[in-house]
Amino acid sequence: MMMKDTRDATVRRATSLLREQAVEPVRLRDVCEAIGMSERSLRDAFYRVCGMSPMRFERLQRLTDARRALQTAPPDRGAVTQVAIQFGFFELGRFAKSYKAAFGETPSQTLRSHRTDTLNSAALRSSQPPADAA
Repeated sequence: MMMKDTRDATVRRATSLLREQAVEPVRLRDVCEAIGMSERSLRDAFYRVCGMSPMRFERLQRLTDARRALQTAPPDRGAVTQVAIQFGFFELGRFAKSYKAAFGETPSQTLRSHRTDTLNSAALRSSQPPADAA
């Protein structure tokens, strides 16, 4: 049986490998070979440390990265598609469904809310007198 410290270290090594190849398709078998561990042991370590499988963890990390990119992206036409592809999501319908399940809103809602927040912040700043005006 694997000890907690060993599991944590294994998960850290595996997540590092998964992050390095965030855009390319990753096979669990390749990660296992790279860290010298069986698929079953790696899955067990991930479930105990993260509460999910390694591949689900990797997909959630890519979704989180895509969310951050959408929050800072200019609201250009096609921005959601560009971000999805940038983070390795080539089936856009599946990306939107997974994104909504993870964050409770669609990718385009994230993009629009960022735009609204930015516009509101700019309007607030322009309506306030300069600090040295007093």
